[in-house]
Amino acid sequence: MRFVIAIVLFLLAFVSIGYGIAQRTILAGPASFTASVTTDASTPITLIDGATLHSFEGTQAITVSGAKKVFVADGRTSDVLAWVGKTSYTKVTFDAVKQKLTTKRVRGEADTAPSPVGSDLWDQEFSGTDQLIRRVNVPTDATVIIMSDGKKAAPDHIAVTWPLDNSAPWSGPLIIGGIGALLLGLGAFLWALVHARRRRGPRRRQPRLPRNPKPPQLKRGRTGTQPALTAGAARGRRRNLVAVSLVLGSTLALSGCSVFGSSGGSSSSATPTSTSTVPGGAGLQQIAVTAPQLKQIVANVVQTVTAADAKSDAKLAATRLDGPALQLRVANYAIRAADSTQPALPAIPQGELKVSLPQQSDTWPRAVLAVIQPTDPKTAPVALMLVQKAPRDNYKVEYLMTLELGVPKVAPATVGAARLLNDNKLGILAPSDLAAAYGDILIKGDASTYNDQFSATGDKLRTAVGYAHKQDQKSKLPSTATVAYSNGPGPGESIAFGTNDSGQIVAVNLDDTETVTPTEAGAAINPQGQVKLLSGKAQSVKGITATYGMQLLFYVPPVSKSGAKIQLLGFGQGLISASEVP
Repeated sequence: MRFVIAIVLFLLAFVSIGYGIAQRTILAGPASFTASVTTDASTPITLIDGATLHSFEGTQAITVSGAKKVFVADGRTSDVLAWVGKTSYTKVTFDAVKQKLTTKRVRGEADTAPSPVGSDLWDQEFSGTDQLIRRVNVPTDATVIIMSDGKKAAPDHIAVTWPLDNSAPWSGPLIIGGIGALLLGLGAFLWALVHARRRRGPRRRQPRLPRNPKPPQLKRGRTGTQPALTAGAARGRRRNLVAVSLVLGSTLALSGCSVFGSSGGSSSSATPTSTSTVPGGAGLQQIAVTAPQLKQIVANVVQTVTAADAKSDAKLAATRLDGPALQLRVANYAIRAADSTQPALPAIPQGELKVSLPQQSDTWPRAVLAVIQPTDPKTAPVALMLVQKAPRDNYKVEYLMTLELGVPKVAPATVGAARLLNDNKLGILAPSDLAAAYGDILIKGDASTYNDQFSATGDKLRTAVGYAHKQDQKSKLPSTATVAYSNGPGPGESIAFGTNDSGQIVAVNLDDTETVTPTEAGAAINPQGQVKLLSGKAQSVKGITATYGMQLLFYVPPVSKSGAKIQLLGFGQGLISASEVP
């Protein structure tokens, strides 16, 4: 019986180990599945949506070739389609029945598109020559766009490779269980040999001993019962049963342990899978940009504006600045071109995005508020108000302001906030009225009818160019000249976002004008400093007009907050124009 147990264990070990190895070799399936297609349409754009890319699970490897220049990018499907606009494109989908890629041409009004390189709508982008291979793992609500340069046809050969799960989760337990059964078989075999040797006894013949007298014979009873087994025989059988139970129990435990402790992945399947996600959560409107997108956009803005400042390149600056921010930069470039010793405007610092507040919108134009916390702790935070006017335009900074006070709490970057109307009545003043009201305070001071609605605490701009400063300037003029002050909303559009306490953060543009004219015949005005450099006039008998652009960021408390006042959070200010009075 012991030899039978050993043989059974050996057979079980060989089968278990052999099957475990076979699962990883001859029985293992393919490690990946590749579907390729050659497009026959000469469109400049090819799109592969997220549903197609998620036909199988795992990270997708996309191989694109067939053009000298190859460009691949991915972004949210709504953004990609908005960028494509009315341009013809080829759509690639996956046929689950035939297990292959198919194409469909979507005709548009245009057969060309601008260069896709550097668009702020892409989450990531890649460029190459002749052939490009990239691994992506886009969400289901994203789309991959494939192009050449927009003028020529898109690369016509596309292949998508998905990894398949060919892992063998039972292979390890089977091999380990087989090794355990083999060791138990060897033990059972040695046990059987020892037992057989003991039963054979010594081979030397023993001398005969005299016979013992026979004991009295017992007569069999009438009941016909059999004599009971001896204790030794019973113990022998129990040991055999225990050994067999131990062997089978150990083998089953080793071979079945992977039910709860398998290290392999889930089994592979050729059936397409699909999932769906809603950006920002159910019931929330899409945000203008995601956090990774905004981080990259701000990094590009910092890099571009820094390069433009170094060269005083207004055209380069215009690729990332617009509105009041660009107007102030261009004027400073002109001043420094006339006199290089004049100070440059503060650079946009590098640092962490302390506040990211994108607009909740799936249309254009879109706006985003970003606050940069510089890496240098001595440098004040900088607030950027960025605007994207159209899908094919990049975000540009329209307001660039140094913060004096902290920004109130706003919604997280993944939720964003709605852009409020300029004439909304949710706050103490409407956004469209802020510039004129604050300008009135700068000219009239405490006598302004709006003075009680604005807080003077932390308002450094009021101290620098407000009523007291203007009166001081008037007193310094000679009797042969006079100065007049006026201001009003600038060309920049007001941008307002809601805060968590139902208040508003509002960026507005104010132009503050100073006009100095002579009061006597024959008298002349002699401008100084930057006014002289920008106007190009060393003297004028007509007078000089200088306009200072102000980019202002306010916190407007809600109407429900009794006694609360409007606060100036930060500003950017400087000379934007100077000329002779006509």
